[in-house]
Amino acid sequence: HLKDRLKEVMKAKTRDEWCAIMEATDVCFAPVLTMSEAAAHPHNVERKTFIDVNGHMQPAPAPRFSRTTPEISRPSAHAGQHTAEVLREWGVANVDALLASGAAKQA
Repeated sequence: HLKDRLKEVMKAKTRDEWCAIMEATDVCFAPVLTMSEAAAHPHNVERKTFIDVNGHMQPAPAPRFSRTTPEISRPSAHAGQHTAEVLREWGVANVDALLASGAAKQA
């Protein structure tokens, strides 16, 4: 199967090795990045895709226009900041057990 063969080939090199190979071509590709890697990526830095709000890096507001500057009224939530609240809102019954077991994390 083609999918299995591609998986085998892709596992043969690291993400950074594949990026070095692909960047030398006209292949349309993008690596999977962590949030901190995405914020530091030259493409995103050039386009000001991420902004720092009170020491917390987050995506910049969109869309952006030349004559208006979007403003951030408050920073985005930190990972896990509202985990229990959201799980309960979704009707998950065993939230405390999920948190206690480490299956879900609350910041």
